[in-house]
Amino acid sequence: VARFNSDITEKILAGVLKTLKENKVKEKNIKIVYVPGSFEIPLFCQRLAKSKKFDALIALGCVIKGETNHFYYVAGEAARGVQDVMLKFNIPIGFGVITTNNLKQAKDRSSGKHNKGREAAEAALEMIKIYEENRPAKY
Repeated sequence: VARFNSDITEKILAGVLKTLKENKVKEKNIKIVYVPGSFEIPLFCQRLAKSKKFDALIALGCVIKGETNHFYYVAGEAARGVQDVMLKFNIPIGFGVITTNNLKQAKDRSSGKHNKGREAAEAALEMIKIYEENRPAKY
């Protein structure tokens, strides 16, 4: 979870936790790690993936467009980095890094039925299920 824009990322995290609870994921199987911002998410996803202790990860952050191009670099590299980790370590990662044009959009995407944390958690859970159903046969 990125601490930058924490007023938004904490709401996204609440959506994740609610979804995991609804899907009967045990609290002892949930680990929450905070990083400074969305740019740092891929590095810690890599560290967690390398440990082989997790069935899936969920990356949470919020990048709000400002007056410079910085938004594009942070958002793009966060997405690319998370994808690289998924492919390198063969682990599903629910992508809950929202990118918005303004604070109002961020608030809308982090609350209620539009909470992107819920969607990221649902994607991670679905990928775990798909992996389980398509596990290669052992000879």
